[in-house]
Amino acid sequence: MSFADLGLSDELLRAVTDAGYTEPTPIQRQSIPPVLMGKDLIGIAQTGTGKTAAFVLPMIDILGEGRTRALMPRSLILEPTRELAAQVAENFEKYGTHHKLSMALLIGGVQMGDQVKALEKGVDVLIATPGRLMDLFGRGKILLNGCSLLVIDEADRMLDMGFIPDIEEICTKLPKERQTLLFSATMPPVIKKLADKFLNDPKRVEVARPATTNTNITQFLIETTTMKKREVLRALIEADDVQTGIIFCNRKTTVRELNKSLQRHGIRSAEIHGDMDQPARIAELERFKKGDVNILVASDVAARGLDIKGVSHVYNFDAPWHPDDYVHRIGRTGRAGATGTAYTLVTKEDAENIANIEKLTGQKIDRVKLRNAPAPSEEDEPAEAPRGRRRKGDEDKARKPRSRKEEPRREEARREEPVRETRARDEQPRRDRSRRRDERDDGPDEGWNGPIPDFLNYTLAE
Repeated sequence: MSFADLGLSDELLRAVTDAGYTEPTPIQRQSIPPVLMGKDLIGIAQTGTGKTAAFVLPMIDILGEGRTRALMPRSLILEPTRELAAQVAENFEKYGTHHKLSMALLIGGVQMGDQVKALEKGVDVLIATPGRLMDLFGRGKILLNGCSLLVIDEADRMLDMGFIPDIEEICTKLPKERQTLLFSATMPPVIKKLADKFLNDPKRVEVARPATTNTNITQFLIETTTMKKREVLRALIEADDVQTGIIFCNRKTTVRELNKSLQRHGIRSAEIHGDMDQPARIAELERFKKGDVNILVASDVAARGLDIKGVSHVYNFDAPWHPDDYVHRIGRTGRAGATGTAYTLVTKEDAENIANIEKLTGQKIDRVKLRNAPAPSEEDEPAEAPRGRRRKGDEDKARKPRSRKEEPRREEARREEPVRETRARDEQPRRDRSRRRDERDDGPDEGWNGPIPDFLNYTLAE
């Protein structure tokens, strides 16, 4: 089957051919015809299956006729992260070269001024993250009652990031008579409930079992220790002579520290995480795409949807806390029929996370234990010694007896300490002594613009 068999217009077929595509993927073959017919649709597909084009292509033809009105977009695409929203915008620019469609991108991390100006002119396609959309709606800068087509992309990710209440509210602002498309890698009960509530007799398309991994990706678990992780990672990169690879970490601070470590060892690396503003993130991605750097150290902000050609290796420096994230992380390689390799560095503490991943994917990942594991360099040592253990040289200080003059002074100071200060200290919440980093800077990085779900307030023991 070719794209011409799907009922797309000649102008659109020409743009697809110019982009270098000749045959549609399974999700595209099954999704495009019913969308062109105006039906609601639920699409379940793993990452890297061409899902974005499955709704972008028919939308371009559907919106080919009609006119725009100020502040009233004709269609709306909701994305969980800025990067995914920007990538969908790139798809519209690529496939819509022969159509005169206007588009606006509403994402956080950038000034609102240009976004508001675009809305005032009127747009055919509005691509937005829920947080920025709700913000502009609350300011009266956008009206949704003229939107006839809604796409909810990466719905399961929306759930993880706490966006479902926002999406439900957005749906109530849209016309009841509309076409709604919902795409998700998995279909948990909350997403099914959302679909039942806001979709009208949808056609269900499922091209792969939910949460299955790409068969073109060779997967390995590398057994190591926390102290040797960086050294093992560098050895893997050098052994495979990696030209284009992505390293995923669970925490933003780990991303920054690991990137600096790789650069100190002569590896051309860059970083991307949620604490960076949008222009900086785009700039780093462009450097990676152009080959100015060949290793990208990233948080889960880059785990979904980013389509970067030629990524041969993915490294999980940290085993992901959520098993779904493993599927999406390694899905950055082995795309468009290419092969890829995924390594996950695991310690004894990761046993439960790995078990959950294997249960979700339904496959056993090959274990590899390095026989001649490299010893960690001095630079790889943790910056702070674990509590309860003395650093080298502290033993003499501990054994040194206090002078007789010093003891009375200490005792007198303790007696003179105000009672109210003691009570104030006792009333303060007890800190988690197991965590040594700044808690404001040490959380997981999902790259969201909305509320943080409660479960992220709990931490895992190091």
